[in-house]
Amino acid sequence: MIATPAAAARCFHCGEPVPESPVFPVRYRQIEQATCCAGCQAVAQSIIDAGLDDYYTQRERPAHRAQPLPDELQQQLQLYDDPQLQHSFVYVEEADIREAALLIEGITCAACIWLNERHISRQPGVLAVSINYTTHRARVRWDESRTHLSAILQAIAATGYRAHPYDQARQEAAQQKARKSSLLRLWIAGLSMMQVMMFAVPVYLAPAGDIDPQWLTLLHWASFLMTLPVALYSSWPFYQSAWRDLKQGRTGMDLPVSIGVISAFAASVHALFTGHGAIYFDSVSMFVFLLLGGRYLEQGARQRAGAALEQLVRLAPAFAHHLPAWPTERTSREATVSSLKPGDVVLVKAGETFPADGLVLEGTSTTNEALLTGESRPVAKHVGSTVTGGSSNQVSPLIVSIEQVGEGTRLAGIVRLLDRALAEKPRLARQADRIAGWFVATLLAVAAAAWLFWHWHDPAHALPIMVAVLVISCPCALSLATPVALTAATGRLAQRGLLVTRGHALESLANVTDVVFDKTGTLTLGEPHVVEALPLAMAIEQARALATALEAASEHPLASAFDGATTYTAHNVINTPGGGLTGDIDGMRHAIGHIDFVADHCAAPRPALAGDGWIVLATQHEWLAAFRLGDTLRPDAKQAIATLQASGLKVHLLSGDRAANATPIAQTLGIDDVHSEATPQDKLAYLKQLQASGARVLMVGDGVNDAPVLAAANVSIAMGAGVDIAQSSGDAILLDNQLVRISEALRTSTATRRVIRQNLAWALGYNLIALPLALAGLVTPWLASLGMATSSFIVVVNALRLTGYGKT
Repeated sequence: MIATPAAAARCFHCGEPVPESPVFPVRYRQIEQATCCAGCQAVAQSIIDAGLDDYYTQRERPAHRAQPLPDELQQQLQLYDDPQLQHSFVYVEEADIREAALLIEGITCAACIWLNERHISRQPGVLAVSINYTTHRARVRWDESRTHLSAILQAIAATGYRAHPYDQARQEAAQQKARKSSLLRLWIAGLSMMQVMMFAVPVYLAPAGDIDPQWLTLLHWASFLMTLPVALYSSWPFYQSAWRDLKQGRTGMDLPVSIGVISAFAASVHALFTGHGAIYFDSVSMFVFLLLGGRYLEQGARQRAGAALEQLVRLAPAFAHHLPAWPTERTSREATVSSLKPGDVVLVKAGETFPADGLVLEGTSTTNEALLTGESRPVAKHVGSTVTGGSSNQVSPLIVSIEQVGEGTRLAGIVRLLDRALAEKPRLARQADRIAGWFVATLLAVAAAAWLFWHWHDPAHALPIMVAVLVISCPCALSLATPVALTAATGRLAQRGLLVTRGHALESLANVTDVVFDKTGTLTLGEPHVVEALPLAMAIEQARALATALEAASEHPLASAFDGATTYTAHNVINTPGGGLTGDIDGMRHAIGHIDFVADHCAAPRPALAGDGWIVLATQHEWLAAFRLGDTLRPDAKQAIATLQASGLKVHLLSGDRAANATPIAQTLGIDDVHSEATPQDKLAYLKQLQASGARVLMVGDGVNDAPVLAAANVSIAMGAGVDIAQSSGDAILLDNQLVRISEALRTSTATRRVIRQNLAWALGYNLIALPLALAGLVTPWLASLGMATSSFIVVVNALRLTGYGKT
């Protein structure tokens, strides 16, 4: 049986009126429900068949009316499978693994997030999905060999939502709409408060009986009419949040506020109609205004705390000067950045932002990469230099060939890591949320007990005291204490060139006792060069030219030490891993590499060389020359190590290089604990040994062969130049490769922990003082709302200090 007409007056899915015919029933939990059209019937049936029927018990409001997916829209969605179209918003992780940034429209509550995440994740080939409730930005990863993006978009559309490539302008428009709505609610509450107080003041000031009953009744009715929009419209966000929490079996922060507003307003209405009891319309309008005002200011402060992170999303420009016929023609035309593809040539004028990652083809200039790397000094650019999308050109025009676009750019990789970090809730934040939940439940019990006590002893004061208790001790400050501080500190470090990519990183950095450094690419630049040359049977200049010819065929990092011009050409080159190279030059066989390897290819007696680490060049009959290679220390390495040691941290050098190369580096930097010739397995074992002894380890590496040990450390930092930013194993990335940022990160983490403790202490101390005062009847409801709003605002402002911590 279908539900009766009275019960079926509204569509089960969208809430629209149901026509008398035709009938579009769906079976929901053994009961047939009516829907208004075939579209809503199809969507509701899809949700129920997918096992997601809990959506209908968790949602806050009916869904938008569903329309059958027309053939034209299906064809449009299939266009998104075009690789050329995808390059602006799809990141290709490997052969078939893709990740897209999408904006989902139609989301109105947490139940919508729940439904979409579960429905999308159940699609064949979808590997992961996460949706940010604040921005409605979704990150979807899928296997292209098993499904296509169009199928995912159609699955989303089948549940009544629409997904598009993420558009910052569209998102900003939605945020602007939300801000206007908040401001309107605040304005209505403020206007009501002023008008109601005008009616209430004469009542408070006039002696009893001085105002005639008919005029007193008129003032009360006027107060009711002015308070009604506050109770029904301005307070609506509190009701929504409280109802959502109750449906999910939680006691949220807005539940006490909602109970206070509703009970005070209802009691006032009852008193107005019956003529018995006190009127609290002035208190209702005042504390709703104060609460909304406090939250509006708090929202602005929180946006300031996360401003550095949001700036990254907005760095890429919307348009570029495309040079379609360069170099034969230099006429430019305006093109959207999303339409650019690798190989396109663009003109970037002085003062403009680079639209994507590329290579300079013509021109000389400097760029500002401060928002990406934290490095404020201009970076020189010339022909052959790489430029990063989102950085700005400062001096003169540059002609740039596009190499990476859309989700493949370095900027997009940073945004992906930020999304991942912000999606992870640190332990302190989770604990604060749990405490806040228990606190609200306790508060409700205390408020009920207060009402019973005062109703028994002094009924006239029972309701205002209960409302004051509910409002003054709302644990907003407790829940804000940790996340706002972490957001502010993360934004500050991002501005300084250290990108936090894991939610726990700041919390863990504050507890570090030992810092372990890799050598090559971390303490050094990873650019080997010849530090000593020893002639054996040939002049060094000629021997070096021969070595350059042989090493030109090698991809080993050490080969770059012989990078340069040479008149020789090597043929039949054979690369022996771990040994060296052999090849023919001018008809003679040559060998270069480790002395033991070369000795197998040279009949002459082995030369006596002092020390280890020599690269030797020889023919089949004589030894020609020997070269000792070294790496260049990073300019700030010594200062960084000294600062860490001065702060009481123990510093270790853990390198896979030979002792002859690692030990001099350690001595120069003042590091006593040196472990060389360590394999990745050795590094991991050493780290585990340190942790077993009670050390809390920060590992700093370039992220290539250090991935296992970076992942196993208590907290880790990867060098930005040494690893694909999208594949980092580190909990943070040093974008500008400045090692001095590490000590700054440690100081910021310590300051963050201190601010969090201050915030928690304030929130706890405030409630310990405010709650007894409210229970004793010494605090009016409007004063309670002022105290609660002030408490939350103090917590946010205190956290804002971290945005400028350690500023230089």
